Amino acid sequence: MVPSTPRYSLIIPAYNEEAYLPRLLDTVDRARRGYRGGADVIEVIVADNASTDATLKIARARGCRTVGVERRIIGCVRNGGARVAHGEILAFIDADSQIHPETFNEIDRVLAGGAVIGGTTGIAFERRSVGLACTYGLLTLLGVVFRGVRGLWDPGVDTGVVFCRRRDFDAMGGYRESHLWGEDVWLLLDLRRLGWKTGRRLVSGTNAKAIFSTRKFDRHGDWHYFTIPPRLAWQMLLGRKDMARRYWYDAR
Repeated sequence: MVPSTPRYSLIIPAYNEEAYLPRLLDTVDRARRGYRGGADVIEVIVADNASTDATLKIARARGCRTVGVERRIIGCVRNGGARVAHGEILAFIDADSQIHPETFNEIDRVLAGGAVIGGTTGIAFERRSVGLACTYGLLTLLGVVFRGVRGLWDPGVDTGVVFCRRRDFDAMGGYRESHLWGEDVWLLLDLRRLGWKTGRRLVSGTNAKAIFSTRKFDRHGDWHYFTIPPRLAWQMLLGRKDMARRYWYDAR
């Protein structure tokens, strides 16, 4: 049973994730069992985006709270999960990822003292290759280049479990629902801006990194990130969304 005021709400957006969701939930169970505050203060919410497979059945069988979100926009799905959440701290993770056993203990450590507004746990790829290493290196370099340019781009390149306090999430208005992609980057930018106003900082990367799924790289090639994102950005400038829908929404 979920307590009336849980400390954490872990929100998992999902569309046809029957192949990956059980793996993630196994790691969530381990992290909950290892949480020093007790497993019962962590609720797990699966925001189901009109799945046609067994995603919803799996989530319910594993004891997750579920909420249906019909609109096929990832920001809407994340926000849909947040709307039904009871936790003081909201945490978001993609259904094809895996979380570290110390995730919740580490987030507690990072948020202790009130100097941090939120952030990301960071990631490690689930497999290794030269292409993946170069991709991560490129993203890290971009983060260094743009770091310190206030208001332009400084969310950090890490992703993984994204976390913040519920009151700050509500103050920002949650994820931007106008974007087919990049909604996670915008959330971090919005968190950083709120942090500037309130004297708090955003953390990029922790000691409990999530395992990042490489299924996009398995499908498109380990070097594809050097070509597809620039093409997506160009289409965005032209006001077109067909490529973004194919890349993020139509694969399953």
